[in-house]
This record gives sequence, C-alpha cells and structure tokens, in this order.
Amino acid sequence: MAVNETVKYGIIGVGMMGREHLINLHHLRTQGVVVVCIADPHLPSQQLALELAQSFDWPLKVFSGHQELLDSGLCDVVVVSSPNMTHYQILMDILNHPKPHHVLVEKPLCTTVADCRKVVNAARKRPDMLVQVGLEYRYMPPVAKLIEIVKGGTLGQVKMVAIREHRFPFLVKVNNWNRFNSNTGGTLVEKCCHSFDLMRLFAGANPVCMMASGAIDVNHKDEIYDGKVPDIIDNAYVIVEFDNGARGMLDLCMFAEGSKNEQEISVVGHTGKGEAFVPESVVRFGSRMEGRDGVQTLKTENRLIKYEGLHHGSSYLEHLNFLSAIRVKGAKTPAADLNDGLISVAMGVAAQLSIEKGRFVNIEEVLDEHNC
Repeated sequence: MAVNETVKYGIIGVGMMGREHLINLHHLRTQGVVVVCIADPHLPSQQLALELAQSFDWPLKVFSGHQELLDSGLCDVVVVSSPNMTHYQILMDILNHPKPHHVLVEKPLCTTVADCRKVVNAARKRPDMLVQVGLEYRYMPPVAKLIEIVKGGTLGQVKMVAIREHRFPFLVKVNNWNRFNSNTGGTLVEKCCHSFDLMRLFAGANPVCMMASGAIDVNHKDEIYDGKVPDIIDNAYVIVEFDNGARGMLDLCMFAEGSKNEQEISVVGHTGKGEAFVPESVVRFGSRMEGRDGVQTLKTENRLIKYEGLHHGSSYLEHLNFLSAIRVKGAKTPAADLNDGLISVAMGVAAQLSIEKGRFVNIEEVLDEHNC
C-alpha cells in the first residue's frame, strides 16, 4: 500500500470500545485514515456511532451484521470491537472472506484456547492479511519506558515481575454481556490478558505453570440478569513461573477505586529494579550497587499522542503502529500478533482453572486439554 494512499476502515461492534476506536482513528485523519462503515446489531450503539461520525464529517455506511460489511468491499481494514464471545466467528468470517482485510481485534483474541488456535491456523493461510491483537497496555508511556529500560539490560537478567492492578469494577456494557464467564472467558482472560502479556514481555519468556486464588467477594453480588447472578471474579492473586526461571505475580482488585494508580508494575533483575505507575505516568529505576540514593525518577510522556482517551494514549499509539505495519506490509509485523493473543488467553484460562481446581496448572495442560 502506497504511503500516501487513503486507508479505509470498518468497525465491527460500536459499543463503548468501538466508539473509542472511531475517535482514535479520527485523530489519525492527517495520516490518511478514514472510517467508512460500521456494523452492529444494537440500534442505540449504531446511533451513537453515527452521531460521532457526523461530528467528524465522516459519512458512514451502516450494517446490522459483520458479513454484510465484509461483502460490501468498502474497507481495507477491520477493527473488531464486538463482545468477546463473538470474536471467534467474526474473525473466521474475515479470514475466510475472498477480499483480504487487515484486522485489529480487541483483546481477548477469543474466549477459549481452542478458538484462538483455530484463528491462528486460519490466519496462516492468509499471508495477504495482517492481524494485530489489541494488547495496547504495552504502549502506555510509563510501561513503554520500563520495557525499554528492561530490554536495554539496565536491570540485568529479569527474575521477578509483579503487577498490581487496583481499579474500579467492570463497566456496564450492552445487554450486560460482560457479567458472565461464558461471554467473557472469565475476568482473568477478559481483564488480565493485558497483565499476562506484559509479564511475558518483561520476562522475555513463556509461562510454564500458574497458581491462582480468587473469588467474587464484593461486586455484582446483588445483580440479577435473566434470573442469573454474575459469576465474574472481582479479585485474585496469580503466580506465574516462566521457562527461563523468572517469576510473575498479579495482584488484581476490582473494588479499589481509592487508588492513586490503577497499575503499579515492578520488574526486578539480578542487578537492578524498575517500576512503572499508571496513570501517574512515572517510572523509577535503580541498581543494587547504588542503592536507594541512586534511584532515578522519570515523568514519562509520548508527544506522538494526539488523543489520551480511555487508555492514556495507548490506543492511539496502537493504531499508529498498526497503520505503519499496514503501509509497509511485509517489512514490519504487528506489534502484538496472534501468538501473543493466544498465549495471553491461555494464561488467563490456566489461572481461572487453577482457582476452580485449587492447584497449580501447567500451561501445557490447558493447551492439550483444548486440543491445541
């Protein structure tokens, strides 16, 4: 694709996150980006997206289903931001469509390991298409800076990665789809695939086994939908052992609105330690040799960000990087690829299974159990 050629986008699923993608893409309009069509069966979501697009002076073709959008031939790139449980069928329809569409799919890739694997296998048959998974936390300025510090060797060989995510409860989504494990894959898939993806990046390794403890202790207990009480956990501790000897720990709490930071990340190597804080946008790092007095504190920013949005500018940078990969197709691969999406889901599934069984779960057990 020529550098100055207009790239036409379609968005499948224009609920809260789909409209967030629409706004981000509008802020990329000077890069030759335009959204030309959307698909969503939910009329109120359609209407809200249309109103947004009208304010951007972007005329949209509206479809009720994703197949009609694909068959229209209107777009070059598809953003999939529909509910988690719909990802698998939509992705398979995109990958099996005669017209190639590059794809940015929101996390999680799918809700099960088996479905992720089928998508990965289908994508191998479509070298004419790029698929990126929306694991955008890696683009948050303090996280990106800590990744740079770790990869630069400043901390030595990474031994421990701890991620604390203390935040507000899950937001209300269309038809309350995100209140049930069967729709989301479970909290440790839906929410924590981000954290597991970051652990892999920092550790530079793949997971071997996992142990988790978690429950639904505070949130959603007084809610009932179609006679059913939500079953999504609202807090957990997860321990991860990696194949290079590094260890990870996740501390998740979704009733912790009284927190200064939503994410606090600690990476300790054999010679130093680094930390990142979001949304404070601060990074600290120091060495064992220099001790506490030698710890440096950096306020991080990325001047490329034109829209902060819901994820501290990371969605904007995610789109910017994916657009770059599209324009130089073959010379650059997506930053978060299908394997990253698969492994992050497998880690979440293993952690959920560990809570259910009350024991360590080997990652291969999860993959084997799902015929992968």
